[in-house]
Amino acid sequence: MSCLQSWPEPIVRVQALSESGIQEIPDRFIKRPADRPCLMESTTQDNNIPLIDLENLKSSKESVRSETMKLIFQACCDWGFFQVVNHGVSHDLMAKTRGVWREFFHLPLEEKQKFANSPITYEGYGSRLGVEKGGKLDWSDYFFLHFLPEPLRDEKKWPNLPISCRKIVAEYGQEVVKLCERILKILSLNLGLNEDYLHHKFGGDNERGACLRANFYPKCPQPDLTLGLSSHSDPGGMTLLLPDIDAAGLQVRRGNNWLTVKPVPNAFIVNIGDQIQVLSNAMYKSVEHRVIVNSAKERVSLAFFYNPGGDKLIKPADELVTEDRPALYFPTTFNKYRALIRTKGPSGKSQIESLKSPR
Repeated sequence: MSCLQSWPEPIVRVQALSESGIQEIPDRFIKRPADRPCLMESTTQDNNIPLIDLENLKSSKESVRSETMKLIFQACCDWGFFQVVNHGVSHDLMAKTRGVWREFFHLPLEEKQKFANSPITYEGYGSRLGVEKGGKLDWSDYFFLHFLPEPLRDEKKWPNLPISCRKIVAEYGQEVVKLCERILKILSLNLGLNEDYLHHKFGGDNERGACLRANFYPKCPQPDLTLGLSSHSDPGGMTLLLPDIDAAGLQVRRGNNWLTVKPVPNAFIVNIGDQIQVLSNAMYKSVEHRVIVNSAKERVSLAFFYNPGGDKLIKPADELVTEDRPALYFPTTFNKYRALIRTKGPSGKSQIESLKSPR
């Protein structure tokens, strides 16, 4: 956790920049040529991350249940990403939650500023994810809040406008946690482990962590020069993303290429984080991804991060370590790992590489 009490330089609210009518973005947002997006790609349903119907896990046919488990396993091993439908979370609740956050970001700036965050916890209304002075910035604003463990959860720090925001976000968090628990059991079983293995390693009901980042990607006059979120792999356990269905933005690295994910209505995008890659001894992959922006539409997405407790020691599962496949990572706590990446913010896959054991 950062010891900085305030940001090292004045904060730039990206939405205010966008709405000012500028035709060229400031240099601070212009990425290196190698990091700039290619916006010409067209994505079809046949060229997309796997789509999995969780209702099939309740089928009376064992073959259907088995095939669905296999599809999830393959997605975790080959893609690190998949989408789920028929997941049990109310479609109406999903829409309402995304809606209240859109309303929040369109409040007057002085109202949002009441919740301005700092590098101490990042909790609140923010516009940068790293504290490196002079670093390149992403074209996005966000609101970050803690949901679990209970002692960290403080709804008074959540937006009080729109009036329904706190109530809806609390209900949404409860439902998404249930879905995370369900998926974690599936991931454990697919590794040949007890269904509660990953839940236990995350710290169980009392120590596991969960937080929400509501992302706002304003219209950008030069989307080919910047990113809404720089390339990175998620440092935590698992992320459930509720995307903006009206405009694609998430790109997933696939070999040497970037695949623009086509969101499916009422689906969550699931992605494996670094901690599960370590726990699975790299059977499951935490894959690099980024977010593009566009000049025609703003976007709102909700990333729900489901993580191990900060003090939990994370290492490859003993059952997955063999003579032929030794432990690929050094043990470390999630807090120590997170400290490695707080300064610069999203910066690719180098952090998890630093945990690799010599072979």
